[in-house]
Amino acid sequence: MTMPALLPGRTLSVKLVCVAIAFCAVALGGIGFTLFESWKLEGGAAVINDLGSERMRTYHIGYLLAESLRDPTGSARGDMHTEMTRLEEVLDLLQRGDPARPLVLPRDPVIAQELNAVRAQWLALKPQIVRVPFESGSPQADASLRTLRTQLEDLVARIDRLVRLVERNNARNLEVLRYLQFGLIALALAGTVALIYLMYMLVVRPVEKLSDGILRIADRDFNVRLAVETKDEFGELAAGFNRMAQELQQVYRTLEDRVTEKTRDLEQKNRELGTLYDIATLLNRASPIEHACRHFVKKLQALLGAQAGAVRLIDASSRQIHLYVQEGLAQDFARSERCMSFGECLCGEAAESSKSIIENLAAVDEENIVFGCQREGFRTVTIFPIRFRNELLGLFNLYFSRERTITKAERQMLEALGRHLGVAIENHRLIDRVKEIAIAEERNLLAQELHDSIAQSLAFLNIEAQLLADALKHEDIQEARGLLGEIRKGIAKSYDNVRELLVYFRTRVKHEDIALTLRQTLERFELETGIRTRFSESGSAVPLPLDIQLQVVHILQEALSNVRKHANATAVDVSMRRNGAYEFTVSDDGSGFDPQKVDGGGERHIGLRIMRERAQRAGGDVAIDTAPGRGTRVRLSLPLPHAVLEVASA
Repeated sequence: MTMPALLPGRTLSVKLVCVAIAFCAVALGGIGFTLFESWKLEGGAAVINDLGSERMRTYHIGYLLAESLRDPTGSARGDMHTEMTRLEEVLDLLQRGDPARPLVLPRDPVIAQELNAVRAQWLALKPQIVRVPFESGSPQADASLRTLRTQLEDLVARIDRLVRLVERNNARNLEVLRYLQFGLIALALAGTVALIYLMYMLVVRPVEKLSDGILRIADRDFNVRLAVETKDEFGELAAGFNRMAQELQQVYRTLEDRVTEKTRDLEQKNRELGTLYDIATLLNRASPIEHACRHFVKKLQALLGAQAGAVRLIDASSRQIHLYVQEGLAQDFARSERCMSFGECLCGEAAESSKSIIENLAAVDEENIVFGCQREGFRTVTIFPIRFRNELLGLFNLYFSRERTITKAERQMLEALGRHLGVAIENHRLIDRVKEIAIAEERNLLAQELHDSIAQSLAFLNIEAQLLADALKHEDIQEARGLLGEIRKGIAKSYDNVRELLVYFRTRVKHEDIALTLRQTLERFELETGIRTRFSESGSAVPLPLDIQLQVVHILQEALSNVRKHANATAVDVSMRRNGAYEFTVSDDGSGFDPQKVDGGGERHIGLRIMRERAQRAGGDVAIDTAPGRGTRVRLSLPLPHAVLEVASA
């Protein structure tokens, strides 16, 4: 349905104003006609009223005429002349009309002609009335009176006819007024319907079309277009809506491409993140560094589609680059690349500059080939540094059989992976160094233990063996037997020391709760020595790290070893108190010793020194409380676990 053009080229506000003015004009016209008809009815009613007065006045004139004949000297004659004058004035007024009253003679030729006839008849009758002889009882006067009465009745009859004509005219005007009123009712109804229709066509329908278009746009129907039927505000809105829909359609079409592109980018990012996560997880595993590097290269080959890859480590002292692992390289090419110097070939240039290199190698003639990777048929080679902080540890390569463009994001990822690999390599080196240091420390402790126990025993046995040889040389059998008994005791003591050392160095902490390990240690000590043991614990604290627990167990084992060797005790009490910090106590009921003589040396002094060294390594302190004849008490104090870790790391 197309809206008919209403005031084409006009704005909506102008159209609405024009419709309102037209409706107002029609309404005012109808009301004006009604008022005009009412005014005419009112004027006609005034005419009828005056004509009725004229009729009564005519009768009154006839009456006054008769009275003047009966009483010529009375006032009847003067009143008659006054009524006659008034009759003429009213006729003149009816002829002229008086809009102020209003008094309007209907514009009907018949009525005007009848009024003129009344006026003419009066004018003809007036002289006769004036000439009547006013003599009482005169036959002439009586005859004139009878004639005038007849003529006055004719005048009244004519006035009656004029009244009836005016009444019929008023009846017609009243009928017209009723029609006009019905017309106004019909006009009000028709105007209301017309206004509703116009408002629907001018406002509601365009708004509905816009609303429908918006709903279709919301449903992603970007092909919707609105017909521009007018040049008003709604026409401009429709045109703007069409422009908007077209732009949205274009944006949506490009948006699908963008979404597809972003989806591909996200998939690529997810693959890269997955690779980063896998490689980071791989590098953080406790696996050999060669295994980690090999899987590192394989992951990158699968991700970027490389045909070969390699990891090279750098010897900074000799400025040499060594091929560490490779995947996909020919054996001859790998042997030729096994070792190269800084500045040699592309890898040497990358090591010299400590920067990434991405080289697209064009296919050239055999005699123009410069790099070995060109001879192998590779068209793109990438070289990225392996760094730990600012130290260059090595390089890793990726080889492509076709020309391959490395994007900025891929380059950033590969450089980040180079740093991850550098951290993993350095961590493995640090782990190896820590192991070497730990082994060296344990060897030092083992050497001290051997020296302080078995070596001294062997030295004692050596002296006894020499004395035994001298006794046998002098055939002193009694002394030889005594020396042989001492040698047997020394051998048994050395055997006990060896067993103790074997147990001591094979001790491992397998529980986070050190109390369980201490109970097991005391059970074994009581079983081997027959010395009664008792263990107690109190309080709570954060568990100690396993390496600190191992040091604690060794210190307590050393204290128990001293009890076995020197204390001659029958019972040992071991307690552990946890109140934020840790405190371990080993108390025996043995012979004790003089602390002032510790500096004099001896085996007991060596054991105490070893305990203090281990306590210092664990971040704690060892205190000895003893005296001859009242047993010995060894107290080990350790700070909070986090403080222990800080001291240990320092």
